[in-house]
Amino acid sequence: MTATLGACGTGTNSGDSADTEVRVWLVGTDTPDEARDYLKKTFEEQNEGATLVIEEQTWDGLVDKYTTALAGSDVPDVVEVGNTQASAFTSSGYFSEITAEEFEELGGSDLLPGFVEAGDWEGKHFALPYYAGSRAVFYSPELVEDEPPATLDEYVDQAKDLYKEGKFSGHWWPGQDWYNALPFVWENGGFIAEQAADGTWEAGFSSEGGIAGLSQVQDLMLNASNAPADAQETDLQIPFCEGKIGYLSAPTWIQWSINAPEEPETEDGVPGCASTYGGDLEAFPLPGKDGGPAQVFAGGSNIALAQKSANRELAYEALKIILSDEYQTIIGKTGLIPAKVSLAGEVPQDTSIGKAGVEAAATARLTPATPKWADVEAQTVLQTHMTRLANGDDVEQVAADLDAEIESILNG
Repeated sequence: MTATLGACGTGTNSGDSADTEVRVWLVGTDTPDEARDYLKKTFEEQNEGATLVIEEQTWDGLVDKYTTALAGSDVPDVVEVGNTQASAFTSSGYFSEITAEEFEELGGSDLLPGFVEAGDWEGKHFALPYYAGSRAVFYSPELVEDEPPATLDEYVDQAKDLYKEGKFSGHWWPGQDWYNALPFVWENGGFIAEQAADGTWEAGFSSEGGIAGLSQVQDLMLNASNAPADAQETDLQIPFCEGKIGYLSAPTWIQWSINAPEEPETEDGVPGCASTYGGDLEAFPLPGKDGGPAQVFAGGSNIALAQKSANRELAYEALKIILSDEYQTIIGKTGLIPAKVSLAGEVPQDTSIGKAGVEAAATARLTPATPKWADVEAQTVLQTHMTRLANGDDVEQVAADLDAEIESILNG
């Protein structure tokens, strides 16, 4: 879907921009319309004669699509990419280097350090932070009367107590969802993969902590969830809106899908449930093994300039707007965590959702920093083995197979 947003105005001209079209690829619907409008309007005011077009992409099949597009002749100028996918493109030369001077102009040390690291390659900057997000546990007090659990073990027990087979999920767990499995592994002392001094990678799902975490995951899948064993983590607001879920662990931005109108104004709109279970929506950070927020996966995106862009100068002007305080403040006010540390206070914290998101973000973690991790995701390795857990397969065997496959890819 291409969103061509109207704007007008004149202003300073950045070089010879007459009749030039700058294409910005944004993924999914997380970037709010207000931010898109601001980007287009401001860019066209500052670059007389140039046009900025936002082309919306989908997360499904993103790596393959980007690989083809960025290597071809019809190349976008500015692209959003998932933080775990960034290194696959930086290491392959698909993104234009951000010079040290440009890096400082765009935010420098104020940019989210973990996301800066995700977009660096061989000591140089290529993809910078766009926004971050953390996961929180959503629920409706109308359906869940218990006080939020204090520990991870209590969370599992409460979710199982709420479960009514075929009717109500204490915790909704689509079988392919690996993002929500990571905190259980981390909190139990396990790890995804670690690099040894000789450069080889060792996967850790079959470690003692990994087995303990995956055992809790399977317990929730089999004894607290009615989600299909082969389902993806998409359109989670639909079963929630139907009143079929007690606890839903999801990125904080799902609140906007849940609280969208029940009947969207356009065919492409996402149906929500503002008049039913969304109206009293509450959230809390997933509790850790010993209390306090658990270590959850830090979702979010990086933003980069395409190496083969024919409009590098104008693309950089667009990037400056995207990383400006004004644009990032718009991002923050919608509940996403801005790319700049100094703007974290812009995230509304007058609700339990805002508070939960900020608390969870403080201990959030990323996947291994290697360009080959994108191959792990592209080959749906974790999704396949999570589905096996949801089907009741032996945890230790699943963990061993998962580790073997991850090590084969990372060390290949």
